[in-house]
Amino acid sequence: MLSVTEARERILSQIKTTQTVSVALSDSLGRVLAEDLVADGDHPPFDNSAVDGFALRAEDSGADRTLTVVADIPAGTAPKVVLQTGQAARIMTGAQVPQGADCVIPVEETDFSDRSTGTAPPKTVSIKKRLMNGDNIRMGGSDMRAGDVVMNQGRLLKAQDLGLLATLGYAAVTVYKKPRVALMSSGNELLEANAPLEPGKIRDSNSYTLAALLTQTGAEVIPLGVAKDTSDSVTALLNKATDEKADLILSSAGVSVGAFDFIKEVIETNGAMDFWKVNMRPGKPLAFGSYRDIPFIGLPGNPVSAFVGFEVFVHPALQRMSGSMDGDRQRVKVRCAQEVESDGRESYLRARIKFLNGIPSAFLTGHQGSGNLLSLVQADALLIIPAGVKCVPAGSEVDAIIL
Repeated sequence: MLSVTEARERILSQIKTTQTVSVALSDSLGRVLAEDLVADGDHPPFDNSAVDGFALRAEDSGADRTLTVVADIPAGTAPKVVLQTGQAARIMTGAQVPQGADCVIPVEETDFSDRSTGTAPPKTVSIKKRLMNGDNIRMGGSDMRAGDVVMNQGRLLKAQDLGLLATLGYAAVTVYKKPRVALMSSGNELLEANAPLEPGKIRDSNSYTLAALLTQTGAEVIPLGVAKDTSDSVTALLNKATDEKADLILSSAGVSVGAFDFIKEVIETNGAMDFWKVNMRPGKPLAFGSYRDIPFIGLPGNPVSAFVGFEVFVHPALQRMSGSMDGDRQRVKVRCAQEVESDGRESYLRARIKFLNGIPSAFLTGHQGSGNLLSLVQADALLIIPAGVKCVPAGSEVDAIIL
């Protein structure tokens, strides 16, 4: 059996990044940038007021100094006045500071008390305090300078990123295409979620879990359905994936060594199988290969094994495929609140993190069987027990993947 690290490296070595496409900025949330983006100019583009108040020269400030108000500057206008000694201009937040002014005093620190909407500026204003050069002014270029790289290729675009790009004038951006993933389940025992249970049957949970994980990761899901335990049924669904021009084929179940597990045989007939066992728990029967030149990852059928296999192998593969810089889930150091036993394989155990005396401490959530979904639902982390370790004493520190 391969180690987890070697298996992941083999998968990633065969994964190619998708092509690029230009999308409207409004449609770019959650997409991955395919180019570095630079500032088109200094931002802010001009010195502007951080408060509602009066623009003036710092040398004219001080208690009981009275200045002549020579202009009224609302936001969105270019001031034409040049302030001279002894002069001030009423100014609104965000408005461009006029030439000659080097500071702004907030209106509440003057004698101008009438601040209702539509009020004309006073003819004079008395200053109540001393100011310094630059007070209450947002200087041009203080946020960004022309030519600054503000976002790098491989960045997953967030809401605040879109606001910045709009500020920079980007109405569209070049991103990587979403990976198209053909998803299938396998097994005669599987029923639809709304179907009544029958003897020997179970409802298909993996299709829902894996489709949701794919969507969360930013992939486009191509649902293939459930393959019956026959070579013809498996072949038909895999051929549908090729017809749909999928970038990746993902299956659950049918990759073990059972008498009715046909996926490995069909893959090898029309492609190649790289490996099908990994030294991990849960999720040992994990398969990787290609079908008609499309990468194929076969996850185990047990629901928790399929989930863990996705997190450890499929998620980084999709990140590589989509051009993202962030290949792995967040990992943190946690302290085991109890003794944890393992069987010597690299193990991913369901746990809940609580803070005890300020220290993140991990408690296992129920039975760790690979078919027990409730303990996965109750977990907010996967504890990683390294290969070769069979017992982790209480109080020991281990890595954990945050869910």
